[in-house]
Amino acid sequence: MARNKFDVDETLETPFSLKHFKRATIYLKDHIGAMILTIALALGSSIVSLTGPLILKDAMDVTIPEGNVKRLVFQSVLFALTIVVSIFLNVTRSRVMTKVAQKIIYDMRRDIFSHLQRLPFQYFDDRPHGKILVRVVNYPNNVANTLTNGIINLIMDLINLVIIAFYMFVFIDAKLSLIAISGLPIFAIFLWIIKPIQRKTWQSFSNKNSNLTAYLHESIDGTTISQVFAREEENAQIFDRLSENYRKAWLKAALCSNLVWVAVENLTTWVTAGFYLIGVIFFHDTVSLGTFIAMGNYTTKFWQPISNLANIYNDFINTIAYLERIFELLDEPVVIESKPHAPELPPITGTVDFKDVTFSYDQRINVLEHITFHVNPGESVALVGPTGAGKSTIVNLISRFYEVTGGAVCIDGQDVRDVDLHSMREQMGIMLQDSFIFSGTIKDNIRYGKLDATDEEIQTACVQACADDFISAFEDGYDTEVNERGSRLSQGQKQLLSFARTLIADPKILVLDEATSSIDAKTEVLVQKAMNNLLKGRTSFVIAHRLSTIKNCDKIMFISNKGITECGTHEELLAKRGNYYKLYTSQMVTH
Repeated sequence: MARNKFDVDETLETPFSLKHFKRATIYLKDHIGAMILTIALALGSSIVSLTGPLILKDAMDVTIPEGNVKRLVFQSVLFALTIVVSIFLNVTRSRVMTKVAQKIIYDMRRDIFSHLQRLPFQYFDDRPHGKILVRVVNYPNNVANTLTNGIINLIMDLINLVIIAFYMFVFIDAKLSLIAISGLPIFAIFLWIIKPIQRKTWQSFSNKNSNLTAYLHESIDGTTISQVFAREEENAQIFDRLSENYRKAWLKAALCSNLVWVAVENLTTWVTAGFYLIGVIFFHDTVSLGTFIAMGNYTTKFWQPISNLANIYNDFINTIAYLERIFELLDEPVVIESKPHAPELPPITGTVDFKDVTFSYDQRINVLEHITFHVNPGESVALVGPTGAGKSTIVNLISRFYEVTGGAVCIDGQDVRDVDLHSMREQMGIMLQDSFIFSGTIKDNIRYGKLDATDEEIQTACVQACADDFISAFEDGYDTEVNERGSRLSQGQKQLLSFARTLIADPKILVLDEATSSIDAKTEVLVQKAMNNLLKGRTSFVIAHRLSTIKNCDKIMFISNKGITECGTHEELLAKRGNYYKLYTSQMVTH
């Protein structure tokens, strides 16, 4: 059963902790030098910028009263220079961190995608693919910005606060400085109250974003079916509902985030007004005009990092929601993988043994129970039986796409669990009912089975797969561009290309899972000829509802009641007049 649909919010299985954020900083380990350089640039910019109010104070209290024009011009140029230098250092810092952020996005997406490649089929069966897609494409962008600019800005704004406070208390006036920072306790209480609300709203937004992406992905994949059943209006209504949920969730999350900014701006305004009011009433006789102006400038500068920290806090809360999703995916266990130091499977002959195999998808209900059989190298075995009997499960266990619940599956006498997984699968060829065609040329699609294949090898494989004639009929031949899923090809042509792709890999064990189910009668002769070429000299397992395609197999096994109920050649099973006989004769009558 699917864990959720496109309109069902995901529930996190583990609560977020700061360990997640600490774990995310591993992506910074290769960029420590750039981070230190960025901090140095930001620190230099801060020091240069904070020199400006001191120059202004001296000009107001000393230079202007003395009427020293020459010194005033010098101070004006120096003041302008502090602004230019500060901007230059900030721009340089921004360029460095942008490069670092893009590298982190690349590294994070690479890790997510690599992990996805290793996850079992069950993971993809249980989730809308759009909800997986958003974790790879969208979330790393937000996380990378927080890990780079967010952390640097956090460090620098904290340093700025210390430096500004030092300038205020040491160079200006300690009593006035206390007034300037008096709003900090109020701001801390506000953050403590709003933090859980923010996290909840951004988690909700993350869910609605994921739901919308999932439905969009599903709708694009199912466009043909939607148009066939005239579902455009209903689909538009569903999309409108999901979009409205997305909009409402974003507005609610943005409102919570903006409340922090509003709180900072209001505190800045009230503290600055209070500073001037109290200063004029109580300190007008003891504090100079230059000191008042400089302190007002520093008060604004002091609360600017506070405002920045509030924004960083918002980003941090948002990032938490994304990190939770990313790490939930990265923590998904790789159920099927090679054991540590597992030996590579040497070139195989193709012997396959099932030894008392039992299997269950959910650890509750067995799909297969106590199955035992032996297949010699080069033998072709057909698996037939009712839908859901476990035919595809058997071939998936041979390829170790799932782990047996009991017993063992062996290739050339070796348990598939005890050898390197890659070395085993690269010696197997698997064709599914959906003959997936990638976007690109026909040549590229066939070469997918053997990346270093020459043009001659590709054409030879296509001749054997009976695909060369229709490929050569295209204007560009083997260089003909095909769309994703091969929309410009017929179902029969796609399956013949899949045969060629499998042939060129030259597997020793071949699995055809309903690979001929959608063939029209006109193409069946070609497909049967291609199949015969494909099966020649290979151990093969063929699942087919069309029994005419498997009559020549060396062995036919009828799968039902969680096991093998009949086994023999086509003629032997017909003579038994059992389940296979009934199935075969019913098809003959139908045709």
